[in-house]
Order: sequence, then C-alpha cells, then structure tokens
Amino acid sequence: MAFEIDIGYATAAGRKEVNEDFCAALLPAPSEQDMGCILAIADGVSTGGMGKEAAQTSVTSLVRDYFATPATWDTTVALDRIITAQNSWLCGLNKRRSPTLGLTTLTALVLKGQSYTLAHVGDTRAYLLRDGLITQLTHDHAVNHPDFQHQLLRSLGAEDHVVVDYSQGDLQVGDVFMLLSDGVYGHVPLLQLQNLSVNVGVQEASQRLLDAALIAGATDNLTAMLARVEALQEATLQDINHNAQNLPIPAKLRVGDVIDGLVVTALVADSGVNVIHQVRDPNSQTLYALKTLNPARAHDKEERAMLAHEAWLAKHMQAGRAAQHLVHVHDHLPGGKPRSAFYLLYDWHAGGTLQQRVDRGQKYTPVELVAILQQALKALGALHRQGVIHRDVKPANLHVGDDGILRLLDLGVALSGREPETMRRLHAGTPSYVNPEQWGYAVGGTAAEEELPSPQSDLYALGVTLYQMLTGRLPYGDVLPHQTGRFFRDPQSPSRVNPQVPIWLDHIALKSVARDQRQRFETAEEFLLALERGASRPVTAPPASTLLERDSAAKWKLGFAISALFNLLLIYWLLFLPK
Repeated sequence: MAFEIDIGYATAAGRKEVNEDFCAALLPAPSEQDMGCILAIADGVSTGGMGKEAAQTSVTSLVRDYFATPATWDTTVALDRIITAQNSWLCGLNKRRSPTLGLTTLTALVLKGQSYTLAHVGDTRAYLLRDGLITQLTHDHAVNHPDFQHQLLRSLGAEDHVVVDYSQGDLQVGDVFMLLSDGVYGHVPLLQLQNLSVNVGVQEASQRLLDAALIAGATDNLTAMLARVEALQEATLQDINHNAQNLPIPAKLRVGDVIDGLVVTALVADSGVNVIHQVRDPNSQTLYALKTLNPARAHDKEERAMLAHEAWLAKHMQAGRAAQHLVHVHDHLPGGKPRSAFYLLYDWHAGGTLQQRVDRGQKYTPVELVAILQQALKALGALHRQGVIHRDVKPANLHVGDDGILRLLDLGVALSGREPETMRRLHAGTPSYVNPEQWGYAVGGTAAEEELPSPQSDLYALGVTLYQMLTGRLPYGDVLPHQTGRFFRDPQSPSRVNPQVPIWLDHIALKSVARDQRQRFETAEEFLLALERGASRPVTAPPASTLLERDSAAKWKLGFAISALFNLLLIYWLLFLPK
C-alpha cells in the first residue's frame, strides 16, 4: 500500500517585523519510499539577531540530508547525526561572534512505515490528534517560571554538545500531527487546538490556529504545520522489530490450543530456538504455519531481532522475482484481528521437503533432480541479485509442493545487509553444507582466515545437496555440530556410487563441491546454464588434487618418514653389519 499523507502549514510574523520561524516538509523520491517523509519546525532566538538564519539552515539541512543517510540506519541515528553536525556548525560560527547570534529550537517528525519518530530541542512543540483527542508529545526545554518562560535551557548553537529528546510510536490512519511554535500554543488553549483541527483539512486547520492566536493577542511569530496520515506503508524492519521486542512470545502450545482465533493442529518442528506449528483458521478452514521462538528464548533480544528480520525479509522478497519460490508471510491475521503475541504466520503448502521425501523412501531419478535444482537455482539467483544470501540451503529447506513448485524455506539466518550485527557474525548454517572458505580452509590445505558467507556459499550448499541426492552420502562426510569441516580427500564420483548418474551430471556435481572455490560455479546463472545444456555441452570435472594440495603437512610427513627410514638403516648397520 502506498504511503499517503496530507500536509498543510501557515506561518506569519505576527506583530513583529521579521518572521524568525521556519518550517519545511519533504516527501521521498520514488526510489526512497522506505525512508518515509520528514517534517520540521524551528523558532529562531531573536536575542542574537540571526535567529532567522539559524532556523532556516537547521530545518533545510535536516530535511534534505535525511534522505542522504543510509537506509540501514535507525531513524533516530540518522536524525542525531544530522542535528549534531548542524549544532557543531552553528557553535563554530557563534564562537567567532560576541555575543552569540545564531540560536534556534528544532522539532522534527519522521513518518515511516507504520511508526513515527520525533526529535526535539527547545520549546517548539509536537502534538498528536487521534480519535478526537489531543496529546502533547514533546517537553519544553525552558525555565518553568512565568517571568522566564521564554528562556531556553537547550537550543541548537548554544553549546558544543546538545542533548536531543527522541520518542517513537505507532501510526494509525487518521492521525493528525501538529508542529507549533510558542506563538501559537502559548495563546490557544489545548481544547481549542483540538477543536480547531477536527473535521477540516489540514491547510484550513493551520490557518485557523494562526488566526485564533492573533485574536488572542499573540505578539510573537506564529507557525503551525499539520500532517494527516491517509494511508500507511507496509511495516518496515524497524516496525517489526519494535513489535518483536514489545509483544510477548506465545507460551508452549499444544494441539487444540487457540491463539488469536487460530487452532493449533500439529507441532511441525522444534529446534530449541524456533518452534513451528500448523494452525487452522476455523472460519475458512485454511491452514497456516506459525513460527515463533521457543518460550525458553523469550528473553533473548537478539533472537527476537533475528526473527523480526526474517519476517521483514520474507515480506520484502514477496515483491520480487523470487516470490514464486518463497513461502508467503502474512502481516495481518484472518479477519484483521490484532496479534496478542509475536510470531510469523506463513502459508501452509502440502507436499514435503526433499529430506522428508527421502526419509520416507522416495527416490529421485537424475532427470527429476535436475528439474528440482533448476527451480532452486532460479530462486537463489533472484535472491542473490537483491543482495540476499540464504546461508542454510539443504534438503530440509527445499520444499516441493503438490503443485510441483519448489520453495526455499527458512530465511532465519539469511543475510540482507539489514540483519542484526550478532547475526551477521554468527557461523550459521548446517555444518555439513558449509563451504570450505567459511571453515578457514585454503587451497593447498593450509589454514587461512575464515571468510564471510557469499552467494557462492549457497551454490556450494546446493551442490552438496545434489551430490547427496545422487549418492545418498555427503561429499566430505558428515560434520557434527561443534566440529570443523575436513577436506582432506576428493569426493568420489557420484556415477561410481550410482550408475544411473550420467557423466555430464557427474561432472556438474563434482564441480559444484570442489574444494577450491575457483573451480566451482561463480553464479547461480552459470550453474543453471550447465544443467540446461546437459550432455550437449558438458562441463569439465575438476582435476584430481595432489597429496600436497589435500594436505599441506604432507611434505613434512614424507620428510619424517625418510628420516625415520634412514635412522633405522643406520641402527641396523651399527648393530648387525661387520665392523
């Protein structure tokens, strides 16, 4: 859904000669929709004589520079960096002047996704009008005394370090935000602010507030900026993470339990970290997969953040080319009911994963496997082009539905560039499917620094899956949890284990799991092309590696063996040969 907002403003010098208030709003460009929109108001301090300039530069730099900050930054971080830089610049100018000239207040509002963020310094104010009731969102940084009520305790440009108040909250359709200077709210009572802004357009309401302040005898500059939320964007990662940290984790669920109107019909999986249940909507009889944290992990903020990232990534990928091969995640419950706890609700697809089908005794022919892998590579290619690395490709995460479509499961450890820092550093994935580089294995068997996952990591894991499905075994043996991968021998050719494997597919399988990453497929498209060409243009299998390539200590072992043999001959000569 498109983000829609109606903005109106009115400003006047009032009974003063110069208007030192300034306000501005900026909507995102089509390529910056995820950044939301920003509004800001400032009231320059007239004592120094350059309050107008300070207010204008502060608001202008904030609304323009906000869209230049990285999208991966939290909104509060982006605002703080810009406001701190502006404060330092004003302080630098003021230190060269005596007395201080350029000071200003500042109140900024960012509407993004389904939440708002406020930044505030000074005595300009922000109000929220929701369901006919008005609430003040900011606290004045001014002396609480009738004789000194306009004397600021905080402002931009006064000191090298400025403390900015930040607050965040949720958005609802119909919310009206009001940014006002003290010339308006100082003369219009709170109830009148509320009544003048109800049931009228925001532009008309802005002008009404100014007129009411002038009638009440306002002598200061007057500025009112109003914004009404007409429609919300899809939830951002920040929104989802906020819910993840604040909503409770469901208690242990059993078959027959009801959560938010959904009936639990089966326990699908419990890894100790995440739990997946099958649930049913009793009204439509539709099945869903409900994924949440194990109750024992309910207090782990990092695990909550990882699950929130999975929800955001799954939703984000639904708009791309990989959507057909991913499971749809639902923002809202059936009937639009609110959630009482934090969990993910996925579509349920009949069928089974490759691991489940093999465990049931189903066997795949090479032709069937090639068709499955082609779908998997198309899905991985689409993910990689959007900068996403799955990190846990394996038979248990490749689901083939009754409709014949392969779907990638479990984006829980996927990398997108927006994941939590602890998750990025996590040595994730199933050990037996992790590529040698992540274990610190280098060409020649030497130890090296462990590399971070890359798109090639997913392709290697898919190659291991292909090898396993063809032969029933892993190319380098099973790696148990808390063990390190071992790559001291070349994998056996699949065709020697399974004579049904054609030579061209044999070569593709060996190439996809080669120990040297330079011999493996570089992209999903290259891997896919090799499968599509098949026997018409077969790829070349990696050459057999030498002993020194497999084991860097081989030369020392050989030297030790020669030395031991020489010493044995010397001992024999000393003891048994005639002197």
